[in-house]
Amino acid sequence: MAKGEEQNQTITKFLLLGFGDFGDLQFLLFLLLLMVYIMTMVGNILIIILIVSDYQLHTPMYFFLCNLSCLETCYSSNILPITLINLLYEGPIAISVIGCMIQYYFFGFLAASECYLLAAMSYDRYVAICNPLLYKAIMNGRVCLKLMVGSWISGSLAINITMYLMYQLKFCGPIEINHFFCDFNPILNLACNNTHVIEILTALLAAACSLPPFLLTLASYVHIISTIVRIPSTNGRKKAFSTCSSHLVVVSIFYSTLMIVYILPKTDSLKRINKFVSIFYTILPPLFNPLIYSLRNREVIEALRKTVAKLYAFEIIHCNLL
Repeated sequence: MAKGEEQNQTITKFLLLGFGDFGDLQFLLFLLLLMVYIMTMVGNILIIILIVSDYQLHTPMYFFLCNLSCLETCYSSNILPITLINLLYEGPIAISVIGCMIQYYFFGFLAASECYLLAAMSYDRYVAICNPLLYKAIMNGRVCLKLMVGSWISGSLAINITMYLMYQLKFCGPIEINHFFCDFNPILNLACNNTHVIEILTALLAAACSLPPFLLTLASYVHIISTIVRIPSTNGRKKAFSTCSSHLVVVSIFYSTLMIVYILPKTDSLKRINKFVSIFYTILPPLFNPLIYSLRNREVIEALRKTVAKLYAFEIIHCNLL
C-alpha cells in the first residue's frame, strides 16, 4: 500500500483518448461536432431569449422549457469543447485529475437534474391534458418554482456523495481514459484500489436519481395517452397530442440511450460501442431539444417571427436616423 500511495503522488493527470481511432476522419468529425456545438448553443440560447422576452410564452410549459435550455447549454459546454480540442490535435490530450473530477461532477449533476426536470415537464403536461380546468390553480408560479428548484437540488445530492467517494480513490496508472469525456466507469477502471463498494453505492444512487423520475414520467404519459384516446373528436385528439408529443420525443431519446450505456454489460467488446452510444445522450439531445420544440410548436415560431420583425423595424429606424 505504501508503494501504491507513493505512486499515487505522481499521478496528477489523465490522458483522454477521445476518438483517436478515427484516423484521417478525425478532422471531419471535428467539423461535424463544431457545427453541432454552434447549433446547440444558438438554438438553446435563442429559445431562452424568446421565452424571456415574449409575454405570451410566460406559462409553466415554457418556464420548464427555458430551464431545460439553460441546462442543455451548460451540459453541452461541459463536454463538447474538450472533445473538439481532442479532435483538433488528433491525439490524446492531458487533463488534470481534479479537472477530470470536475467535468464528471457537472456531467452527473446536469444529467440527474435533467431526469427530474423532464419528470416535472411530464407532470405539467399531465395536468394540462387530464385536468385542464384545474391547470392554472395547480401549476401556479410557486409550484413551478418549487419543481424547478427541486430538480436542480435533487440532481446535486447523489453526485455530491459519489464525488466524495471518488476522491478517496488512488490512481497508480495507467492514465489513459478510453472515452471522449471523464465518465464514471472509465475513471474507475484506472483506480488501483478496490472499487466494489463505490460501484454498488453509486449504482444505488443512480437508480434513486433516475428511476423515480422515469416512473413518474411513464405514469404521466400512460394517463395522458389514455385521456387522449377517450377524446371523441379527431381534431381534439390531434391538438391534445401535439402539446405533449415534442416532450415525449425528447424523453424517449434521453432515456433509451442512457439505459443502453449503463445497463449493458461492461465487457471489452461493448466498451467501444458504449463510447459511440454515449454521443446520443451527451451531444445530440442538447441539439435536438430546441429543434424539436421549435419546429413542432406554433407559439415558439410565432415568437421568433415577432422578434425578427421587431429587430427588422429597429434596424430600419436606426438606418433612417443615420
